[in-house]
Amino acid sequence: MKEKLIINKKPLKGEDGYKTFSIRIKNETVNHLDVISEQTNRSRNELINILLEYAIENCEVK
Repeated sequence: MKEKLIINKKPLKGEDGYKTFSIRIKNETVNHLDVISEQTNRSRNELINILLEYAIENCEVK
């Protein structure tokens, strides 16, 4: 007897632990991100997440 192919439901958008929203940033910042993106073969989105996580972990509120 053949085993059945089981296809699990795909999680709905937004249930992957990420939230999508828009921000405004300076053109100069985008240009810097593009340079780093090219140098590291990472997407802008991935870089922004890395940079934000670093900033959050290393900031101090006074």
